[in-house]
Amino acid sequence: MIAVIAIGFALLIVIAVVVGVLDAARADAWRRVAAERRRVWELRQQLQHHHVADHDTWDDD
Repeated sequence: MIAVIAIGFALLIVIAVVVGVLDAARADAWRRVAAERRRVWELRQQLQHHHVADHDTWDDD
């Protein structure tokens, strides 16, 4: 029974190490994807709200 628990614990450690290594290897690619998505989002926000930036509509009664 103790052997099964030890093997399970060792397997969890191996899986954690593999996931950590793979995540570290792909982190740069995901940062590039996130940066590109942010640039596209910022451009879309600027284009969408460009006409609002010309005047203040906060207190139009």
